[in-house]
Order: sequence, then C-alpha cells, then structure tokens
Amino acid sequence: MGQDTRSEAAQEYRRLYRTRRWRDVRADQLSRHPLCAMCLPRVTAATVVDHVIKDSKRTEEGFFAGPFQSLCKTHHDSTKQREEKRGHIIGCDDDGVPLDPNHHWNR
Repeated sequence: MGQDTRSEAAQEYRRLYRTRRWRDVRADQLSRHPLCAMCLPRVTAATVVDHVIKDSKRTEEGFFAGPFQSLCKTHHDSTKQREEKRGHIIGCDDDGVPLDPNHHWNR
C-alpha cells in the first residue's frame, strides 16, 4: 500500500475509526437510521456513518459525539466530499435557487 498523504490531523483521527467505541457508535447510528439521508425518498441502504460537521473530528470527544448522518458509500465518497471542499450544499430547488442559504447566489 502507498504512503498516506493525508494531513497529520487527518492521520490522527483516522486511528479512531479502528476503535471499539467507533464500531459501537457506527452500529447504533446505522440501526437507528439504516437509509442513506441523501438518497431519500429513494430507498438505499446506508453503509457509512458520516460526521455531518467535518470539524467535529478535530477532538476525540467530538469525533464520537457527532452529529452523524447515515449515507451510502456513493454519496459519502462523492457528493459529501465535494460539498466539504466547496463549502456549500450542492443542488437547487425546482426554481433553480441553490438549496444552501450560505451559497453565494443567496447572499
């Protein structure tokens, strides 16, 4: 396997995914919310527990406290990652107005 190119902070919190505590948090989240939050109303099983607030992973307590959402792997690895990089929710309503009130078109 290649060298890990993540930041030091990311490498630090990545170890927490291997803990029993995270496995318990993940199992609880997926049992309470088994469907992908981004696929709804379409029914798709969630397989990833996502930290809704990216910066919540900066501390160990924040990492385990959430808030969380259940996502399918496709949404977690694509849409959610793009939203975090862009800094706003992707998508618009039926009138073409961006869904995110913080989107620059809504200012």
